[in-house]
Amino acid sequence: MMRLRPILLSITPSILPLTIATSSFSTFPLGPPTSSIVPPGSCQLDETWKACKLTSSKSLTQDTKLLTFSTPDTTSPLNLPTCACILASGGEDPTSDSAAPYVRPYTPVSTNSLSGSFDLIVKEYPTGGLSKYICNMNVGDTLDFKHIPFNVKRQYPFNRTHVAMIAGGTGVTPMIQALHALLGSDEDETKVTLLYGSRRKEDIIARDALEVWERMSGGRLKVVHVLSEEEGDWGGERGHIDKGIIQKYLPGKEQDVEIFVCGPEGMYGSLCGPRGEEGVDGILGEMGYGPDQVVKF
Repeated sequence: MMRLRPILLSITPSILPLTIATSSFSTFPLGPPTSSIVPPGSCQLDETWKACKLTSSKSLTQDTKLLTFSTPDTTSPLNLPTCACILASGGEDPTSDSAAPYVRPYTPVSTNSLSGSFDLIVKEYPTGGLSKYICNMNVGDTLDFKHIPFNVKRQYPFNRTHVAMIAGGTGVTPMIQALHALLGSDEDETKVTLLYGSRRKEDIIARDALEVWERMSGGRLKVVHVLSEEEGDWGGERGHIDKGIIQKYLPGKEQDVEIFVCGPEGMYGSLCGPRGEEGVDGILGEMGYGPDQVVKF
C-alpha cells in the first residue's frame, strides 16, 4: 500500500526555499505542517487491543527511532483527534505478578493525511522495558495498540492568543502533533513558543524540521532549545528549563496563554506538579499560572 505524504502546495519559495525543505525534511521526514482534524470517536483504534505491523524503522539519534506501523484498515487514515495519544502493549513486565505486557502511551507525529499507517518516535531508555522492546522490533513484527477516551488530552482549536509548549526529550511528540494543527491551518493566527529541553545537540529530535517550521511560520513560531549536558560550542540556552527561562520567553499569567507540558516525570515535578494531578504546583504554580492555563500531557 502506498503511503500518502502531505504535499507542499501553498508555501512560496521566498518563505520556504526548496533546498531548505528538501534537506531538512529528508533528515527528519515530518513534511510541512498539515492540519487534518477529526473529532473524538473517529480513530481506527478503539478500546480493544489491535495488532499493527511494523513496516519501517529509521534511526533519528543514537537512541531514538522513527517507527512506522500499519493501521488495522490499511485503506484509511488512523483518524486520531488532536491532541491525543494511543496506548502500546508488548514485551513482558517482570514487575507485574503475571509477567503481563508493558503498556505505555505514545503520540503519533504523523497526521490523518497519511493513509494506511502512522509514525511514532520512540526513545530507547536504559531502564525502559517497552521502549527497548519496540526499538528492537524487526520490520514485519506486530505490536498491540488501542485508544481510549482518557487519552484525548486537548481538542483543537485551542482558542488562545498564545500557546506555549514546554517539552523534554520525546515529550516533543504531542507538541509536533499540535503544531501540525496550529501551523497547518491557514486561518489560525495563534502565536506559539516551544521551550525544548535536551541533553546535547545530537539528542534534539526533529531539530531540522522544527527549524524549517519556524522559518515558514511568518513569525508565529519560536523554538528555544535548552541543553543540560552540552560541552561543545552552543550559542543557545544551557541548563534546565527554569523560572528564568520561562520569564524570558513565555507570556505572563495575565495574558491569554495556555501552556502544554510533556516530558520526564522530573520535569512535571519541577514545573507544574505530577501529571495525574489537576492542580498546578512547581515553578508554573509559583508564577501564578492556573489549572485553566496548564495542560499536562
